[in-house]
Amino acid sequence: MSEDTILQVKNLKTTFHTSRGDVQAVRGVSFHVNRGEIVGLVGESGSGKSVTCMSMLRLVPDTAEIDRDSAVLFEGSDLTRIRGRQMRDIRGEKIAMIFQDPMSSLNPLIPVGKQVAEMIAIHHPEKSREERKKETLDLFRAVRIPEPEKRFSSYPHEFSGGMRQRIMIAMALANHPDLLIADEPTTALDVTIQDQILKQLRELRRDYQTSIIFITHDLGVVAELCDRVEVLYGGLIMEEARIDDLFDSPRHPYTLGLLNSIPSVKQDRSRRLKPIPGSPPDMTNPPRGCPFAPRCPYARRICAEALPEFTAIGTEHRSRCWLLDPEAPASNNPFRTESEGQN
Repeated sequence: MSEDTILQVKNLKTTFHTSRGDVQAVRGVSFHVNRGEIVGLVGESGSGKSVTCMSMLRLVPDTAEIDRDSAVLFEGSDLTRIRGRQMRDIRGEKIAMIFQDPMSSLNPLIPVGKQVAEMIAIHHPEKSREERKKETLDLFRAVRIPEPEKRFSSYPHEFSGGMRQRIMIAMALANHPDLLIADEPTTALDVTIQDQILKQLRELRRDYQTSIIFITHDLGVVAELCDRVEVLYGGLIMEEARIDDLFDSPRHPYTLGLLNSIPSVKQDRSRRLKPIPGSPPDMTNPPRGCPFAPRCPYARRICAEALPEFTAIGTEHRSRCWLLDPEAPASNNPFRTESEGQN
């Protein structure tokens, strides 16, 4: 790990043991996050995004098993090896998580101010009740909750969806974590509130140098927020790039499919969006080759037979695709021209 790297995930594999078989949800994910950087984890439902982060924090159920060869290195510690008490000390203080549905994460019977203050008390029991309340009100102001003194005693049902999400952000920031994981925090919000939440996250990075992992299925949101992006499918990273490179020069058919499904205000209204045909793979019996091959319009025979290694396109851009192989034919290949195929 370099001095700038706060988190490094190495060969993470998580399997769920179920009555219908072993679900291989994450099959060897590796990536890193630098200090003050926002990294997006993008993919359809079931691609392994949330399970990757839940595995990092050891929040997966007892039916899940993290492979012994996996490593999650955070500030000198391997989170897959440390004991339960140490992990609890890291959660909420060093690493915090914002979940997708704040209504199911907040206790409906406890005022929101008390819930945020309890997060401070867990890691800083030496602080008085007055100190905890003052810090909670400061957090409410930081996330722009109006009339914080009045709303301190309000219950979750008295807030809108956007305001509840701000409470979750305040709770996540209660102990000034070094790394914030946001699991689709804007999915259920309208576009105006979504834009406000994204602005809030950008300000957190600017003001506190907080590193952020942003989980989403929406590349449009990623374009507004992230520095780099990891595109996941079938429990694997398919493509990794800086955000400009990913949009200017995508190098995986799955990424192309995601980009083609994004609506644009500039596009011709007569042109229909292109959904990706087919369904994600059954992870109880994942494909032997590229997991996207059955849905890929450019798939070759080898795509179904063997999983490709990563091909480096640039210093921070790599893709797991047979079409990038030097010997791949140029015909029906979106990443090579006919002239390249003749050379």
